[in-house]
Amino acid sequence: MQESESRQKREGEAEGVRTPVVLITGSLGSGKTTLLRRILDEAGGRRIAVLMNEFGEIAIDSQVIRRESVNIVELGGGCVCCSLSGEFDAAVREIIDTAHPEVIVVEATGVAESDALVFEVEESLPEVRLDSVIYVVDADISVRHPHIGYTTRKQLEVADVILVNKVDLITTNQAKEVEAAIRHHNETALFSRTMGCDVDTHSLFGLGALPKRPRARLGVHVDPHGEAEFQSFAWKTGARLAEMKFRECVQVLPSEVFRAKGFVVLEERSILFNYVAGRINLEDFPADRTQLVFIGRHLDRVRPEIESRLGECVR
Repeated sequence: MQESESRQKREGEAEGVRTPVVLITGSLGSGKTTLLRRILDEAGGRRIAVLMNEFGEIAIDSQVIRRESVNIVELGGGCVCCSLSGEFDAAVREIIDTAHPEVIVVEATGVAESDALVFEVEESLPEVRLDSVIYVVDADISVRHPHIGYTTRKQLEVADVILVNKVDLITTNQAKEVEAAIRHHNETALFSRTMGCDVDTHSLFGLGALPKRPRARLGVHVDPHGEAEFQSFAWKTGARLAEMKFRECVQVLPSEVFRAKGFVVLEERSILFNYVAGRINLEDFPADRTQLVFIGRHLDRVRPEIESRLGECVR
């Protein structure tokens, strides 16, 4: 009886807005925990739950990032997506029931097979939606040991974002060689070269409506690694949009757009819209005005086209 009630509760929750899940993967020692700490530091008071899957007997990383505003469930054993899949499901559901987080961040061990973890999130947990998969590369180790094994290849293949970290330890040409090798396994992911995972987490994960950093304003900026930095722009309207035209519009967003999200008021309903590297998610959500944010690189090139197509959706 209790199990039936629990299942009905989960199914009811699944009909509402699902909790976004961000997966952080990468080789051992590449900087995953450093990235996680940046996400927490830039969360701006939002409720973030952290699931850490550590390899080893002592949960060092979880002690490093523990704080009052973060809920941590430690999973041992080294592979959250295989031997601990059942425990992972239970942990996610317990976090949702008790902490009611706005986002769940999962830091997987470097020996986890990410494709299985992605399947677990997408197929076994209707309470959540996969927001983005980030893979952190140790650039220095990649230069000294360029072989890409099976687990690494699987992690790379499912990544939406690939951070080539520790580029301060290698030359610019070596960084280009590392990226070229990785692109053989993933041609569509967003690449970013980082030192200490110094990336704008708001842009990558959409934790805020608009990034607050000055470098995120529309316009071309160049970072120390020679790459154009993230840009963003907003589009708003008080009119209703035609749903089919809106769907057609977001399905063909240019490659310059990596992330988009916001509220959309359609003819017969309103929705929460999320877009990450070509992955689209639409959920019923109460809203009285359409407000969209687009994040990516070189957006000044494509902004007029996007705004024109959105304008064609207005009824």
